Amino acid sequence: MNPDLDALKPYPFEKLAALKAGVTPPEGLVHIPLTIGEPQHAPFAAALATLNDHLPEMARYPATAGMPELRGAIADWATRRFGLEGLDPEHQVLPVNGTREAIFAFVQAALDRSRPARVAVPNPFYQIYEGATLLAGGRPLYLDCRAENGFRPDFDAVPAETWREVQIVFLCSPGNPTGAVTPLDDFKTLIALADQHDFIIASDECYSELYLDESAPPPGLLEACAALGRHDYRRCLVFHSLSKRSNLPGLRSGFVAGDAELIAPFKRYRTYHGCAMSLPLQHASITAWNDEIHVRANRDAYREKFAAVTEILAPVMAFPAPEASFYLWPAVPGGDDEAFTRALFAEEHVSVLPGSYMGREGAHGDNPGAGRLRLALVAELEPTTEAAQRIRRFIERRA
Repeated sequence: MNPDLDALKPYPFEKLAALKAGVTPPEGLVHIPLTIGEPQHAPFAAALATLNDHLPEMARYPATAGMPELRGAIADWATRRFGLEGLDPEHQVLPVNGTREAIFAFVQAALDRSRPARVAVPNPFYQIYEGATLLAGGRPLYLDCRAENGFRPDFDAVPAETWREVQIVFLCSPGNPTGAVTPLDDFKTLIALADQHDFIIASDECYSELYLDESAPPPGLLEACAALGRHDYRRCLVFHSLSKRSNLPGLRSGFVAGDAELIAPFKRYRTYHGCAMSLPLQHASITAWNDEIHVRANRDAYREKFAAVTEILAPVMAFPAPEASFYLWPAVPGGDDEAFTRALFAEEHVSVLPGSYMGREGAHGDNPGAGRLRLALVAELEPTTEAAQRIRRFIERRA
């Protein structure tokens, strides 16, 4: 077996299962998980109907590049959403089976092992960035996201000699787990650094359509490129998905878009990888990308939840004001995120994720996720607010 497999760290949910092992929660309380970022809102019904209508096309092999109609729908959506001059559906868009698969595969295709191969990732982070790096023979560079920097990476803190070893920089905006949004100026700063040091920017924007202020959608990397007049999107790729936007995580449908000189070899890699999206899923995806009404309704539902949960928890927990995504990132009263998580499960039958499980020891010698929790507000309103009330009761009982 590939010896690099031994470098992979336990997945956060494996660690969580071990932490809760042997704990018997109260039988009278229904379990409420706030752990996995799997949307529980109803999936977009029109996309499911389209999927059903095209099921006979399961009899056909799909092309790696996807249907021209799907690439066109994606290009049109991204152009509208991010104010672009345009995207070339033929050369600057590639449908993928969800962002997780595409992020992992892109690192395998892009990393040059013949020279220093570092991949910069936000810290704390989505585990796939690290795992993809390690299995591609690279070394992660952890960019701490702390409160004093708005829970965003501090690019100025990275020395020039370190940047020279970096081949890929991952961004996640809106952020998982922090919910922080990268400002347009930060994207522009990173683009200038990429030009100076010749690295690729890979922006994971799968939460981009879940934002709380309807008048302030989060900016994106391609939007920053367009503002700079870089309509070739050189060195830049974005990753988007229907999982959160349309509550279709099981569809495994997303796209990569940006620099055509990066898309072309990645498409060649994927041709061998054998991961083309089936035709019924492509038709369903077209329906989803072409509709915004259900997306606005989805945002309204999350706003209602965030308002309710914030009202319940703000008196007993400190957390950054959420901007986007469906996460809260509160500090743990007492500071021990593992002990809090285990005791909360034992006493209130609510599962949360210790923040330390999503981070690594960074430049300052500590884990920037330690002492915090990730709360995924993915369930419907009633169970989510019930979980928040139990958390508050648990904290007040211990005060």
